Amino acid sequence: MQQRAMADHARFVDENLKRNYRANFIHGVLGMTGFRLIYAPTIIPAYLLLLTGSTAAVGLGSALLQLGATISPIASGARIEHRSHILPYAIRVGSMMRLMILGLALTGYFLTGNVLLFATFACFLMLGFFTGAQRVAFQMLMSKLIPIRQRGRLQGYRNFAGGLIAAVLAWAAGNYLIADEWLGNGYATTFLFAFLLTSAGLIVLKTMIREPAAPASRPQMPMRERIRQFPELLHDRDFAWFLVVQCFATMARVGAPFWTIYAGTQLGLDGALIGGLSFVFLGSDTVSNIFWGPLGDRWGFKIIYVFALASSILGVTTLIIGNSAVPIYAAFVLLGVGGSGWMLASTTMVLEFGNVEDIPMRLAFVTTLEGVIAATGPVLAGVLVATSGFKPLFAIVLAAVVAALIFLIWKVREPRHREPAI
Repeated sequence: MQQRAMADHARFVDENLKRNYRANFIHGVLGMTGFRLIYAPTIIPAYLLLLTGSTAAVGLGSALLQLGATISPIASGARIEHRSHILPYAIRVGSMMRLMILGLALTGYFLTGNVLLFATFACFLMLGFFTGAQRVAFQMLMSKLIPIRQRGRLQGYRNFAGGLIAAVLAWAAGNYLIADEWLGNGYATTFLFAFLLTSAGLIVLKTMIREPAAPASRPQMPMRERIRQFPELLHDRDFAWFLVVQCFATMARVGAPFWTIYAGTQLGLDGALIGGLSFVFLGSDTVSNIFWGPLGDRWGFKIIYVFALASSILGVTTLIIGNSAVPIYAAFVLLGVGGSGWMLASTTMVLEFGNVEDIPMRLAFVTTLEGVIAATGPVLAGVLVATSGFKPLFAIVLAAVVAALIFLIWKVREPRHREPAI
């Protein structure tokens, strides 16, 4: 029976591959364009600094985004691992995520003072919550629809196209929307564009996707009981060490909201600088995806993870020693390359460890651990910057990336080229 279900699933995937590939690509391009305007380490930090004048508040905003993403992944995994079809759930959480971006735009237009700040932080918390849920659902959906040796190219080309558009829009947002205060609030207008783009992508996904029934799934059980089974996932030693690598790599991301703030202290923070740094960060992120995707499909994604961490090490080092435009812009290029490789490799590798029916909870486990670190780190980082400056923070980030690289090379085998874990 199980073998027949697997055969039916494989046949359905092959028959609908072109349609589902196109749907994932178009949705990804539109969604990537909008979400990168939100999650690039440029616009949001500058917006929070404008509202508060405090680096600690920048850290708090980033922490709230991650705190929400810490709460939801396990609940999302428990909601979908027993389901035969998960597209309806994915559409629901994706819609709520986009409504939070609309909330950022509306609060920027209509609120002021402390009420605006409180509402913005509330939107960050809920945006993070639905981001965590969406990440589990959408990655699980892709694992059902796209064969393993085509996922890298899909994500790489999708990220290239979406990132290219996002880089241009980020430059335009900084130099025109924000600098000229379009519609009275350039930041709010930028968020409104992000909402429209991501919503269009979700409509494409809903109307085009053809989802097969799951070939295998776990029986439904209470979430608390399922959480008690988490240690079983760690019996796979490669996956356990992969979690260690992810934790150190996530510690490195804690510094991301402060890169632009630091650049502003050196070069003067204004709309043109925000647009320029956004363009080179997203542009380098975009171009590198052309190489990351096919390379991962051919050789596996561990090698991409290695290259991505090495690029991040060079980027942080360049940021530490640079105090003029050329090294700072070069650092953002390297950090963009590293960030894109990290995102592509880490989200794809986790799909390849262990059994298919455990994919939702592996995703939830990884996302929750990342969220715990990313939720607490920015607040501490903001306080550290406020009391001791940027260099101690960047030194800690550099040490974390180096540790992640060491553990990845010596402790984690490429999951595609190993025997199944026992």
